[in-house]
Amino acid sequence: MPRTKAQQKINEKALTKGELRKLNALRRSVGEELGDTVFAEWLRKKPQKTLGGAVPDRNAERIIAAVQPMVEHGQVRIRRGGYRIRRGRGRVIVEPATD
Repeated sequence: MPRTKAQQKINEKALTKGELRKLNALRRSVGEELGDTVFAEWLRKKPQKTLGGAVPDRNAERIIAAVQPMVEHGQVRIRRGGYRIRRGRGRVIVEPATD
């Protein structure tokens, strides 16, 4: 069965082990042609990795968006070394970072 251009773009050697498992599972469940199309669409929508190799953390971005305006207006001062933020029972715990 000949493959279309969209399906030929999947380079299986460049995929991670988990991505290969997902591709093979899709091919087994819905057929090879449709599985390749669905996988290509999923791969296109997947968040891209940054230069450091990690996917951007949405929670960290939200914390930055909440704290940044207060820092810029002088309402909050972040000490050298920073803080550690963690969850408590029904509250947020902010403590100095000690590594």
